[in-house]
Amino acid sequence: MLWCGTVTQQTAHKNTMVICVLGRYLLKSSLCSRSWCRKSSLYSAGHGFQPEEIREKLRAFPGGAVDLLTQGETGLAVLTVNNPSRMNAFSGAMMVELEERVSQLESWTQGKGLIVRGAAGTFCSGSDLNAVRAISNPQDGMKMCMFMQDALTRLQRLPLVSVALVEGRALGGGSELSTACDFRLMTPDSVIQFVHKHMGLVPGWGGAARLVRLVGDRHALRLLGGALKVDPELGLRIGLADGVLEEGAPQDGDEGAALRQAEEWLSRYTKGPAEVIRAAKRVVSSGRELPLTEALRAEKEVFGTVWGGEANLRALAGKTKHK
Repeated sequence: MLWCGTVTQQTAHKNTMVICVLGRYLLKSSLCSRSWCRKSSLYSAGHGFQPEEIREKLRAFPGGAVDLLTQGETGLAVLTVNNPSRMNAFSGAMMVELEERVSQLESWTQGKGLIVRGAAGTFCSGSDLNAVRAISNPQDGMKMCMFMQDALTRLQRLPLVSVALVEGRALGGGSELSTACDFRLMTPDSVIQFVHKHMGLVPGWGGAARLVRLVGDRHALRLLGGALKVDPELGLRIGLADGVLEEGAPQDGDEGAALRQAEEWLSRYTKGPAEVIRAAKRVVSSGRELPLTEALRAEKEVFGTVWGGEANLRALAGKTKHK
C-alpha cells in the first residue's frame, strides 16, 4: 500500500500527491478486475449465454419502459419500472431496457445512491405473461434466466447505495427485483410476495439466493414454499424490510410524496463525497460475495483508493473525525 501522508515542503507535497493520484488509479484498475466489480457477465458462451441473441428475442415482446433519472447535484438516481397497465410487469423489451439502464449506471461515476420504484403506485408484478407464454420452452427460459440474473447481479454490485421503494405489490419477479437492492422501504399498504409456486416455478432471477442471504434459509423457505404475503410488519420482523414510510403519504393525492420520503431516508447514507460512499459500497459488496481472505485483500485495495484522497486530506486538515 502506498503511504500518502502530507508533508510540509511544497515540492515534496506535490510529488506525494502525484504518487497518490497514480497509486489510486492503479489500485482502481486492479479493483475492477475483481469478479464483484467488473461489468462482465456471470455467464459465458460455454453456458449457452449469447446476450445479443437473447436481446433480439426479448425485443420481440414490446410494451412499457424502464426510465432512469440521474440527479447530478445530489448523486441520486431514480429507476422506474413503467408499465402500469400490467402492474409494471416486465415485457421482453423492458428486460433489455433494464440491462441498458444498469450499463448507464455502471458508467455514472458521480453517483452515490439509487432508488428503484414502480410507476403509478405499485412496484412490479414480475414478467408479462404474454412474453412468458411465448418463451415457455426450457431453452428460452434458461436464456431469459441467465439474462435477468446477470442484469440484477450487476445492479446489486453497482457502487451505489440502493433502495427499493415498494408501493402496492411486489410480486414474483418484482419481489426478486427488490432483493437486488441494498435496502427495501415499504409503504403501509404494500406487499412483497414470492408467488412463483403458484406458477409452478421457483425464482430464476437470483431472488432465492439473495433472499436466503437477507432473511436466512428458514424464513426464505417459508416465503417460497408458502408464497406468504409479506406486509410491512412481517417484513421488518424477518429483516426483509428496512423501514416503513409514514401512514397515508402515498394516498394524500401527491404521487411524489413516497419518493420524497425515500430520497430523504436514503440521503442519510449518501451524504458525503461520492468517492467515499462508492468505496463503502464496494467493501460491503466484496465482503458479501468473496471468501474472507479475498474480501480482506479487496478491502485493502479499496482503502488505497481513498487514503490520501481529497476527502481524506480535507478531513485531516479540519480534524473532523469526532464531529
